[in-house]
Amino acid sequence: MLEVDSVQKSFDTTSILSDVYLKCETTDIIGLLGRNGSGKSTLLKIIFGIEKADFKFVRIDGVVKSKTTDLFQEISYLSQDNFIPNQLTVAKAISLSLNKNKIDAFYEDEAIRAIRTKKISHLSGGELRYLEIKLVLCNASKFVLLDEPYNGLSPIAVEKVNILLQQHAKQKGIIITDHNYENIIAIATKLILMKEGKAYHLTSKSELIEKGYLRDGAFKLS
Repeated sequence: MLEVDSVQKSFDTTSILSDVYLKCETTDIIGLLGRNGSGKSTLLKIIFGIEKADFKFVRIDGVVKSKTTDLFQEISYLSQDNFIPNQLTVAKAISLSLNKNKIDAFYEDEAIRAIRTKKISHLSGGELRYLEIKLVLCNASKFVLLDEPYNGLSPIAVEKVNILLQQHAKQKGIIITDHNYENIIAIATKLILMKEGKAYHLTSKSELIEKGYLRDGAFKLS
């Protein structure tokens, strides 16, 4: 279980996050929703340890983790920006990222086999994003944070990513945020709405309308 408690963050005199609490357990796919500037990406960076908070507690299985290096061993993070060096081949990036005993299974994916010999610089935006998502999900961490994973993906690739998320959620806890709220609502087992620096833990999808995030009738919530 990952718990993030009492998170506070300000830029200059503006409060971005105020006393935020979040809990993620194995099998959870938590959808983190909110308008632009609501602090979603900042919160993920704080959890991962690459963004300083004014105040925070991070606990994993009840143990407080105060060192960033401790968090790196337990949590994986996909940023909005691509992270694989352009000069590598896909095969080299995979061999550097995964344990040898996981590589054969990784290549069982037809989409990965199709790009195996390409250089990273020659991949389309969607191909690269899919590769990055799969690499992050396949490492040994207990928890995964995904920031805008669907960016650049085709509808077919979105379906493949959602299948991956459901498969890996059997062993991991996943927190995901994306501007495409339809994809988040479709895959999430729990929803949190960031609004005015607060985290609202929703008990039903209809609260997205009640709290002003969606207009009534804008999206089918069943």
